[in-house]
Amino acid sequence: MEINDILLAGAKAKGKRPYFFEDPAVERVLNITMAVAGELAVLRERLDTIERLLEAKGILSRAEIEAYRPDAKSEEERQRWHAAYIARILRIVQQEMEAIQDSPENNRTMDEVAEELEKI
Repeated sequence: MEINDILLAGAKAKGKRPYFFEDPAVERVLNITMAVAGELAVLRERLDTIERLLEAKGILSRAEIEAYRPDAKSEEERQRWHAAYIARILRIVQQEMEAIQDSPENNRTMDEVAEELEKI
């Protein structure tokens, strides 16, 4: 992937961003879901192309693909990739949680909170 591709992936569209829900949390989940759905659709098309080409050339049948069971090392590599993938997808949620935890509001002692409540 070239640097230009990486920059374009984070580019913002011109104009106001459409919002479909009043709750920003719901909107974020929708955005994450749609981004993953788009990536999955592209991946599925490419995988289908590879499977059809392999089968057409007599290299590998779809039945062999379905019957494949990874060895322990391959399974471990897949699990590590899966964990990293999920972390990338949920990056926005993680960053927001870290921002909340780092907020001065969350670093108050119980006494400080009690004093504030007494003022109310």
